[in-house]
Amino acid sequence: MARTRNPLLTGVKLGHGEIDPGFILKTRKGKVFISKYPDMSNVIPSKLQLKSNSKFTAAIAYARGIINDPVKKGAYKVRPGMSVYHSAVKDYLDSH
Repeated sequence: MARTRNPLLTGVKLGHGEIDPGFILKTRKGKVFISKYPDMSNVIPSKLQLKSNSKFTAAIAYARGIINDPVKKGAYKVRPGMSVYHSAVKDYLDSH
């Protein structure tokens, strides 16, 4: 990783994340580093990870179904400090 002091890259909005295909900004102890984007093409997820991913995908579909229906969205019990969407995702994950 290469450390950068470029003010365009170390700003508040661009302090981390992908900046260009192939590069990513990482912040460690207040210092900003540029590194190559990780190659995850050879990673094989475990059965538990696949199960978790499918469960989360189902939770997202459930939450989108609630968001897209104004009647369900209005009647949905929202948790304090959360949106309807995030409440629905959490409720689905807690119940399954």
